[in-house]
Amino acid sequence: MMSTIEAKRVLRKALRKEKQSKSVQDLAEQSTHVCTKLLGHPSILAARTILAYHSLSDEIDTHRLLDLLEEQGKCVILPQVTGPETMILRRYKGRSSLVEGAFGIMEPIGAVFSDYSSIDVAIVPGMAFDRSLHRLGRGRGYYDRLLPQLPNAFKIGVCFDFQLMESVPHDEYDVVMEEVIEGSLPFPSKGGDK
Repeated sequence: MMSTIEAKRVLRKALRKEKQSKSVQDLAEQSTHVCTKLLGHPSILAARTILAYHSLSDEIDTHRLLDLLEEQGKCVILPQVTGPETMILRRYKGRSSLVEGAFGIMEPIGAVFSDYSSIDVAIVPGMAFDRSLHRLGRGRGYYDRLLPQLPNAFKIGVCFDFQLMESVPHDEYDVVMEEVIEGSLPFPSKGGDK
């Protein structure tokens, strides 16, 4: 039987291949759909401090979302990778406050943010999520080390429709989300089916 680590590796490879089969337009529409849901989400509306992420090309696009949240007066926090196993958090102050960091990720150069207990919501990317709210990350464990340090954050995973599965391999170190928002667009119902 395949180990959890091997099962995760196989699934990540399959998901990368699946994403390559999707059109740029489809992924952009799904990103817009997810971000619209986020902007209307009760936890986001009530939040003062939000941990988000500056998306890579294979993630739900958050670039416009970050600006909209900041324009609403939210304190927007982004992670900065500082080592093979470490991340710190910094305040986002617009696109001019970003520089390219580790793994080609645009990261903030704003003030270091250390008041983890004040983070109301964490918007979390992932390679995949399942219906039990487990998350499959990229395999480096950054979020699995960070999220347990945010005692008051409502954790929302975000993903494209093909990244939401019935089950993903997980172990005791993988942090479970409170909710997952995926990008499937609403379709007219056919006899009660979605």
